[in-house]
Amino acid sequence: MKQLKNILYRAFPALGILLALLVQNTVPDSTLHPAATRPYYNFLLLILLTVAILTFVLSFFIPRLRDSLTQKGPFLVGSGVLVTILNLITAKFALLPVIFFPSYDNILAIFVEQTPLLGKCVWYSFRLLILGVFWGVTTGFITGVCLGFSKHVYYWINPYIKLIGPIPATAWIPLVLTTFPTPFGASVFIIALAVWFPVQLMTSSGIQNTSRVYFEVGRTLGAGTFFQVFRIAVPAALPNIFQGMFNGICSAFIALMTAEMFGAKYGIGWYISYQKAMMLYSGVYAGLILIAVYCTVIITALFKVRAKVLNWQKGLIKW
Repeated sequence: MKQLKNILYRAFPALGILLALLVQNTVPDSTLHPAATRPYYNFLLLILLTVAILTFVLSFFIPRLRDSLTQKGPFLVGSGVLVTILNLITAKFALLPVIFFPSYDNILAIFVEQTPLLGKCVWYSFRLLILGVFWGVTTGFITGVCLGFSKHVYYWINPYIKLIGPIPATAWIPLVLTTFPTPFGASVFIIALAVWFPVQLMTSSGIQNTSRVYFEVGRTLGAGTFFQVFRIAVPAALPNIFQGMFNGICSAFIALMTAEMFGAKYGIGWYISYQKAMMLYSGVYAGLILIAVYCTVIITALFKVRAKVLNWQKGLIKW
């Protein structure tokens, strides 16, 4: 009985997709929605159905895949039901304003018909984000080490950081745009500023909370300042540093989207702002999907690195 139940759970993803296909092809779209050039939603469902069936078959031979599919099956069928309900509310019955809630076909058409523009926007945002995060993490790490290890630096600098740091990075946009010669440089600075504060705060806190015994033992064994900083203080503060980087990257996404909406020529934030101004909300939703995928991939990569570096803390913080 339990085995039969597990098999049903593994079949749930395919059943959810079949339900979505059934509703999509038996219930006609509302005439209020503009017709898409091609049935993109059907194409996507057929691809997902093929993957779901293949995964179901492979689950009989791969134990790890079987366990994962058994656990996630109910959630995946629930997601299929939710997507189907939203399809009924929007495309099929037009219960919500058509201009603000386009059909799935029209949203997916954006990814196919505007691929070059979307690719250019993703690359522009990626370049901005990488540069901003690099400078934010670098300056935040250096500032945090200095504040955490040196009482004199902490005495003179920390009051200014307490004053400036809590101000949202996006609040500086009007001033920064008039100060920097290019919108690109201004956007990099805003993102770096958003990352800098949480990284330096968590780095300095991690170093300050490191047991003094470690430093005393190091000095007793003849360790110099460099050794104490980079072989004692920084390794001990790594959990805090990664937490600061996680918070900083989340803030960086907010700063990135806001900065692009104000002064950039391309980028995902610019694209969403442009589509909204043109009242093309299918493009707005396409941009939001891109942001969701973009953020998920980058943060997942960060946690993968964290799991490798801090293997002894595995499972403490999950994503």
